[in-house]
Amino acid sequence: MRIAGALAILVLLSACAAAPARTQSAPGWSIAIHGGAGIIERPQLTAETEAAYRDGLARALAAGAAVLRDGGASLDAVEAAARILEDDPLFNAGRGAVFTADGRNELDASIMDGRAGAAGAVAGVTSVRNPISLARAVMEKSPHVMLMGAGAEAFATEQGLARVPPAYFFTERRWLQLEETLRARGAPIPARPEGATPSPSAALAPLDDHAFGTIGVVARDQNGHYAAGTSTGGTTGKRWGRVGDSPVIGAGTFARNGVCAVSATGTGEYFIRLSVARTICARIEYLSESGKTAADAVIRDALTAIGGDGCVIVIDAEGAPAWSFNTPGMYRGFETSETAPVISIFADEP
Repeated sequence: MRIAGALAILVLLSACAAAPARTQSAPGWSIAIHGGAGIIERPQLTAETEAAYRDGLARALAAGAAVLRDGGASLDAVEAAARILEDDPLFNAGRGAVFTADGRNELDASIMDGRAGAAGAVAGVTSVRNPISLARAVMEKSPHVMLMGAGAEAFATEQGLARVPPAYFFTERRWLQLEETLRARGAPIPARPEGATPSPSAALAPLDDHAFGTIGVVARDQNGHYAAGTSTGGTTGKRWGRVGDSPVIGAGTFARNGVCAVSATGTGEYFIRLSVARTICARIEYLSESGKTAADAVIRDALTAIGGDGCVIVIDAEGAPAWSFNTPGMYRGFETSETAPVISIFADEP
């Protein structure tokens, strides 16, 4: 019996030794970005406008990927990509933010470090060029998680972050969207902001229904650290200091090492109620779902069931990028150490 048992063990060890080594399928680093979602269909975008959106997404993705490719931290990649999108007037964050009913730009942002769960957020800032950088400063340089309004701006000055006059954020298309929204409500249209460019003499191209223009970035670096960030101007014509999901940790942004990084955009009130970002991560963590499966369960099923619209991007436990949206289109892109960059807009694209 002893001889037979020993032979069996030898056979087993021999088989294991002969078996080919498992290849590592997970990418060494990965990044995904979004520039919002909504009724985005080919007939609505001119070739020039579509090219401009793709170029903006590509530049942001390249900035973040460059950080990761060089061995940089996921937090640095998230901030680098988000700042590009905040500076691009096409997207509803930073320079291209929508207007409140009072004709102001009130900006929200958040960022989260997946290593120990540190997070920072700001809401209702009006003069900080890059709210994502301010959110990171809140996380790293203050004892708090969220600052708002004038206090957040005073903190930005203390930290040496770039401040700009309100007119910096003005774009004609966003102003026209405000006028259109207020007319539909039968509400008064505020005076054009001081320092804004003069009204154009020629009509602009038709507005795209880029309803949910929040921008976001999620990343995993070569050391396996996850991070997520989100930035927005909110919703056109918002009132009473409304704040959506973007600066709410667990709703619009969440990251945990070894599990997930998520950034969301959409009808923020619904994303807050469902704790969308955290719920997706919980499904990945406790149900062992892929990022795509978890995202679809929350966005296509749970969110749709209560009347919410929007999208998410995800880096899952395997480092794979994924996304889900229940709108006709979504500005998005991804890249990993194993794959070339992909930029997509329409529902029938990868």
